[in-house]
Amino acid sequence: MLGTQGSPLLFFLLVFAFSAPVWLIGAVSRWLLLPGVPASGIMAMCPALAATLLVYREGGISAIATLFKRSFDYTCITNSVWLLPMLLLMPAVMFISYAAMRLFELPLPVVEINWSAVPLLFLVLFFAAFTEELGWSGYVLDPLLDRWSALRASLVLGSVWAAWHLVPLQQAGCAATWIAWWCLATVSLRILHTWLYCNTGHSILGQALFHASFNTSWQLFPNNGSHYNPKITGLVLAVTAMLVVWRWGPSRLVRQTHS
Repeated sequence: MLGTQGSPLLFFLLVFAFSAPVWLIGAVSRWLLLPGVPASGIMAMCPALAATLLVYREGGISAIATLFKRSFDYTCITNSVWLLPMLLLMPAVMFISYAAMRLFELPLPVVEINWSAVPLLFLVLFFAAFTEELGWSGYVLDPLLDRWSALRASLVLGSVWAAWHLVPLQQAGCAATWIAWWCLATVSLRILHTWLYCNTGHSILGQALFHASFNTSWQLFPNNGSHYNPKITGLVLAVTAMLVVWRWGPSRLVRQTHS
């Protein structure tokens, strides 16, 4: 796989270095990319930038072409049943979260969703997710899987992914407790990302679809994500991730076949 000889540490350092100027923009700008997303959200491009630079360093233009060709390859998803969790798991998680908030009588507004705008929203968020996953899944995940179990690789990558978001979350005015629960949700989500990756021929495109599905579901949570509760969703995602690890095994997150 492309990137198995890559340097995860150097990649992480580059992502944070490229993100720092963007965080400064977010610190001085009140502009929102989407409700709840400050200007520093354009850091989504940084993983792709870091991956492209390192791939070029390791193999030149031809290696970049190989990375992008692989990122659009849908044929590696040989079993189309995996499209169901890619696209529907996160809406289901958000529905369960919403139902739990109703059950516990937590504050919720009247639901207002502009369904006609959802396709465009998904398209925009898919582009952002793709630029992230080009780095997280396309470059750095395979080297981590070569070194560690799928669970450990997910925990490491998920922790870095969560830490990378801390500055934008603070700029969005999120409280420390809110951020802590959000981090639990994010690390749990990365376990699910790795599970899907390992069962779909290491599909980058599938990772981008799943990533965009989560972000779209969050934006649709009443209303425009304003009442999204990371404690509820984090616990739902944590339980889901634990069930996946229990059922598929922590080593590879792939169900073993016995002859």
